[in-house]
Amino acid sequence: MVTAAEMATLIQARQEIVFLTGAGVSTPSGIPDYRSVDGLYTNSGVKEPAYLLSRQALLDDTADFHRFIKQLFQKEATPNVIHDKIAALETLKKVTVITQNIDGLHGRAGSHHLVEFHGSLARCYCETCGENVEIDRFLHHYLHEDCGGLVRPDVVLYDEQIDSGNIERSLQAMASADTVVIVGTSFKVYPFASLIQYAKRDAQILTINKEVIETVDADATFLGDAVAVFELL
Repeated sequence: MVTAAEMATLIQARQEIVFLTGAGVSTPSGIPDYRSVDGLYTNSGVKEPAYLLSRQALLDDTADFHRFIKQLFQKEATPNVIHDKIAALETLKKVTVITQNIDGLHGRAGSHHLVEFHGSLARCYCETCGENVEIDRFLHHYLHEDCGGLVRPDVVLYDEQIDSGNIERSLQAMASADTVVIVGTSFKVYPFASLIQYAKRDAQILTINKEVIETVDADATFLGDAVAVFELL
């Protein structure tokens, strides 16, 4: 285990970095971790929330799907110091962010080399005509006013495939980085967690999380709030 200052020093010493980020990066912005004891899945009152985030629910139980997924939109949330410092590092080093998060905060903070592995709530579109739809229109109703088609967020639902372009960009970044920093994730969601298998053999693996990531053989680990590390960058 290392201190926050030691972890910050390890990150700053490297030149080509991939950040693999999860829900813990956005909780300081007020966005709940869906799977934690205080998360949306636990407190939703819904027996099978994962079903309500599936393509089957989108098609067969559209009203329930719409009612549930609206809870994920946190329009008042803004990037925090973690998003901001990662974006700032991009001006000094070769940095790629590969995130599980669908909140769009990395992009809003200014990260340009960004792979939103599971898509983003910042984009909605009509499944019938393909037209982009304003978020407020989707939040009001799930039918497209122009063609009557289903409107949905541009996120990967359960029983849908990860975008092949996102996979390819992720693998390319992992194959060239000298350091991989895993931040704010239990690293249990696949195929995202399998990306670590594609790191270079000599790449430094760093983990920043409130709990030990048991599936990763890290070179250094900081246990605690990621904010403590990124405030020092």
